[in-house]
Amino acid sequence: MIVIGTILLCLPAASSTGESVGFLSAFFSATSAVCVTGLSVLEIGTAFSLFGQMVMLILIQLGGIGFMTATSMVYMLIGRRITLKDRIVIKDSLGETHLQGVVRMTRSVLIVTAAAEAAGILLLSLRFIPEYGAARGFYYSVFHSISSFCNAGFDVFGLGNSLVSYAYDPLVTITIMSLITVGGLGFFVVVELYRKTLLGHKYHLKLHTKIVLITSGVLVLAGFLFFLAFEWNNPRTLGAEGLSTGDKVLGAMFQSVTPRTAGYATIPQGDLMPASKIATTALMFIGASPSGTGGGIKTTTAVMLLFLVATIVTGKKDTVVMKRRMSKDVMMRAITIATIAFVFVGFITMLLCIVEQSHLAASDLLFETVSAFATVGLSTGITHALSPMSQILIIITMFAGRVGVFTVSMAVAKRMSKQDVSNIRYPEERVMIG
Repeated sequence: MIVIGTILLCLPAASSTGESVGFLSAFFSATSAVCVTGLSVLEIGTAFSLFGQMVMLILIQLGGIGFMTATSMVYMLIGRRITLKDRIVIKDSLGETHLQGVVRMTRSVLIVTAAAEAAGILLLSLRFIPEYGAARGFYYSVFHSISSFCNAGFDVFGLGNSLVSYAYDPLVTITIMSLITVGGLGFFVVVELYRKTLLGHKYHLKLHTKIVLITSGVLVLAGFLFFLAFEWNNPRTLGAEGLSTGDKVLGAMFQSVTPRTAGYATIPQGDLMPASKIATTALMFIGASPSGTGGGIKTTTAVMLLFLVATIVTGKKDTVVMKRRMSKDVMMRAITIATIAFVFVGFITMLLCIVEQSHLAASDLLFETVSAFATVGLSTGITHALSPMSQILIIITMFAGRVGVFTVSMAVAKRMSKQDVSNIRYPEERVMIG
């Protein structure tokens, strides 16, 4: 998808000037769209023609719902049977544990996507159509609804400031926050909530859904209170002259939601207080939830690590969450994902610091790297200033973040492994820790 997108975006027809935007810029944009990141070295609202913007929109939609889900939709439309091999791949892509009901789950994903994006289009049209006219207003509504639900964060206003112009417009910001949240919760959780609504007390939510809902709620609330406190008197953000208490509350809430891999900004990220930048970086690193449109190490991974630490500190044998014992495989996977992600982000940040030397601040480069890895799209404003080598590093980071560092590591490990030594067990030895 990235290769095809790059070729299409390289065409003169995709450019607003009639001249190709260049291979690297097209490659960066296509990768960012498929990986639903939102970082861009170009202002797509002005750099790309309508054709180029439509290519970006299609890439965002396919990247958001997943390639196998999109393929399954085509199979359903043409009446082709979904084979066992296809079902296995779909199961893995959706994070399911059983083959049974995979096709039904795929249908549910498509229905949730269509319903959420349609609702977003309708609500955003109430603002954009009166402001921009019927055709342009509807197009803006469609683009930003899909971009929000897929947690991509691209805008086509061409102003270069994301959603800063609508920072204190409740209709636009609340609609986009809702789309970001639904997309970031994960399709499995949304479908579970729908079934719970229909069946009431007869349907019991699974542990995964409970963890995702509680963790997401805690992160959003904690982020909201943090940004409200630290940015309240910052004259460049929430402390700007003329802002009411309601405006500040809305701004803090959006800043808490958007690091969950959305990428839209109503506050210039470069103007945040240092503590707020660190908090935003942490929220981006955690990201959204599994089987959704967002990135990051995922909320469930973060929770498993916290419970594992609590288990070790308290000296318990099993890691227990809500009266359920967690399997060793789940805990080891959580540790692996977090460790690889931490090392990967640190390594890429170090390379960026070497490439850019003293041109850009290390803190801004770390912010950019985490944003790319977690497929967020927030930036302190340095994306356009990155050198070609740094752009390539960010492209690699976006790809690894979207595919998943665990998946990439497993693929590399299998390639490098020349023989199966799984049956060999070596003598045990103890090493001093701490």
